[in-house]
Amino acid sequence: MTKKKTLLWLSSGPHKPPTDEPFLRPWELVHFDITHPPGRRSPTLPPVRVGVLDFTHHSQTIPPLHLDSWIEALTPTAWVGLLPYAPHSDVELSDIVASFCVDYHTQPYDCARLDNALGHLWGMAELQHQLQTEDPGQFEHHALDGHSPAIRQTRALLKRFAHTDEPVLIHGDSGTGKGAAARFLHDHSTVAQGPYITVNCAALPINLTQSELFGYEKGAFTHAMSARAGRIEKADGGTLVFSGIDELKPEQQSALLRFLQEGLIERVGSHQPRKIRARIVATSSLLLKDLVTLGQFRGDIYYRLGSLQVRMPRLSERLDDIPLLAEIVLRSVRRFATTRPKTLCAAATRCLFLYPWPGNLREFHNRIRQAALLSEAPQLTPADLGLADLDPDQPHVQALSLETFRARAEQEAIAYCLNLSNNNVSAAARLLKISRLSLYRLMDKHRQDLQTPSVQSSSASHSPINKGESS
Repeated sequence: MTKKKTLLWLSSGPHKPPTDEPFLRPWELVHFDITHPPGRRSPTLPPVRVGVLDFTHHSQTIPPLHLDSWIEALTPTAWVGLLPYAPHSDVELSDIVASFCVDYHTQPYDCARLDNALGHLWGMAELQHQLQTEDPGQFEHHALDGHSPAIRQTRALLKRFAHTDEPVLIHGDSGTGKGAAARFLHDHSTVAQGPYITVNCAALPINLTQSELFGYEKGAFTHAMSARAGRIEKADGGTLVFSGIDELKPEQQSALLRFLQEGLIERVGSHQPRKIRARIVATSSLLLKDLVTLGQFRGDIYYRLGSLQVRMPRLSERLDDIPLLAEIVLRSVRRFATTRPKTLCAAATRCLFLYPWPGNLREFHNRIRQAALLSEAPQLTPADLGLADLDPDQPHVQALSLETFRARAEQEAIAYCLNLSNNNVSAAARLLKISRLSLYRLMDKHRQDLQTPSVQSSSASHSPINKGESS
């Protein structure tokens, strides 16, 4: 017997789905009443589903107060609107349809056309789910896999922190898997069934900070046609992740202070405080402690977030995990792409251990996946990986020495501190715990100047091994 497809049906009050309609027989109907807010625990639903927003009993004078919350709780779902009339005659209904629906039908609706629309959306949802489960980009979910001492200690610390309600600060270089660590904390916490909301701090516009984080009331500003919950409010009962919190500008940091200290927010256009109970996780590529010292980050926010801290190890600190991680990438390529199965030759494997991986897991995944997709041979070589310069069988590799690696470490440290201090040489020297004159001498030695755009680009451009490689 064919398993029924899941169809979510959102409507107001007692108005339930018309289960006697023939086109609904292949569907497993799940009905929700949007006149009541969703519970803190998200309903357990299959990953592939579509939904109907039933506004056939919609009143222009009674807006669906909890619609935003239901849409957020049931994400990802593709919605079709059922309307009593054309939406252009109702400004609020037009806004809802434009915001949430991929299609809409007006009464009296054509059942055959509606059936075709729902079937098409379900097929697209199934395809999207397959791509997501096989997408090589999901490699980040494996960031915590491995048996090296560094990653085992990290996992153990995350498990301990997951059982507390205290904020957790996760810091580490770009590409080390901070997002995977944040998700791990949520999945192993007491709010694992609640929402998981991420705020991308680097992409948060200064002039929209308050409305994005705290939400707004209807009429709070031009085009605020209906009330909207902000990212913080949507995380109530779950986990709220501030991704890249070191990217927040000072004025944005100030806006967060009351929420972090008291758990209270006010929507734009309202003076009614709302108590939010959400687990706070923050990630940072730079050390917030150093940013506080330089006056670039508020100390009161750092001390509120930094009581529990996790440092994500660089890939160069967990070399024992490289064979497992390489196999995960190659296995995902076999599933996702129509290429011949690939393995690593012995020389390529040795190069993976020798390369310093300035881009960490992100670079590791991209480099191996690109090689597996482009190579015609069944075995990947150092040249396929762009690591021929590290091939132990090549004569010029014998020229590498401890001095070479010491020079690279100095270059990376100088680049990092110059970037952190906005090219202030005195501040960078204090971070390095050397004199200003000594720093100038090291910069002259390594031909480093004050136009260092980022830590990653600096280390890559000056490294004798990285020359010619992209991160």
